[in-house]
Amino acid sequence: MGRRYGLGGPWVLRGVDLDLPSHTLIRIEGANGTGKSTLLRLLAGIDAPTEGRITGRRPRTAYVPERFTAALPFTAAGYLVHLGRVHGLRTSEAADRAQSWLARFGAAGHARTPLPELSKGTSQKVAVAQALLAEPELLVLDEAWTGLDAAARDELDRAVAERVAAGSTVVFVDHDPRRLAGAVDAAFRVEGHGLAAVPMTRAEGTGPQVRIEAAGPPGAALPAGLPGTPERTPAADGAVRLTVAATHSDALLRALLAARPPWHIRHLTTTPGAATGPEAAPAPGARSTPEAP
Repeated sequence: MGRRYGLGGPWVLRGVDLDLPSHTLIRIEGANGTGKSTLLRLLAGIDAPTEGRITGRRPRTAYVPERFTAALPFTAAGYLVHLGRVHGLRTSEAADRAQSWLARFGAAGHARTPLPELSKGTSQKVAVAQALLAEPELLVLDEAWTGLDAAARDELDRAVAERVAAGSTVVFVDHDPRRLAGAVDAAFRVEGHGLAAVPMTRAEGTGPQVRIEAAGPPGAALPAGLPGTPERTPAADGAVRLTVAATHSDALLRALLAARPPWHIRHLTTTPGAATGPEAAPAPGARSTPEAP
């Protein structure tokens, strides 16, 4: 597909061919002005291609733009409830989710504040919350971490991991090349109006990993499709050791504990710095999980 602005304007993107499989985190890179935001708007359905088309079933999609327009006649909670209703949620359900996401991002105290009166950082929290509210199948993030405080950035990292673990596709642009580095499944660079695949290595980045030692009932196999595609190595007494980027650790623990039959978590450790070797899968900015007793 391709996109240009105006009948005879220059092409911003042309010949772009991109698959968006489920359970996938995709990073888009490129210099300023190359068309990254244009690509994200096409994927989110905000803009239409000038040539070509987007095929397949349109997933439930949410989008965080590079600049969130807060000059709207809503309070923070009212705006989230309104967007929840647009996505098909019942009012009560939308209100509950709005409160939950505002709390997760440290903005619960601003639920009744009119949007135009919010600070830039709190407005960005609302922008991110509205995208996560309806549990989208396709989540498109254009510099969504910009303007967030450190705690909110970490929370967004965890929310992204949760969406991918739940089967969603997440496509993002961020000015920090280390953002979610250990968790990214594929990366593409916008150049020359097209997309070029960026080689991926499991050792890229400098963030933490989590190593989980777990044991299941005799003869039980690990659940399929574990979040984060953890490295697996045998441990003592029939247990298994799973190493995963810290952004996926919470989702991986939930998957193990919710399995039928459930798995027992024997030991959990965090590697805080750069990892080397075949198990390296760092994730900058992710929450560190303490060692289990």
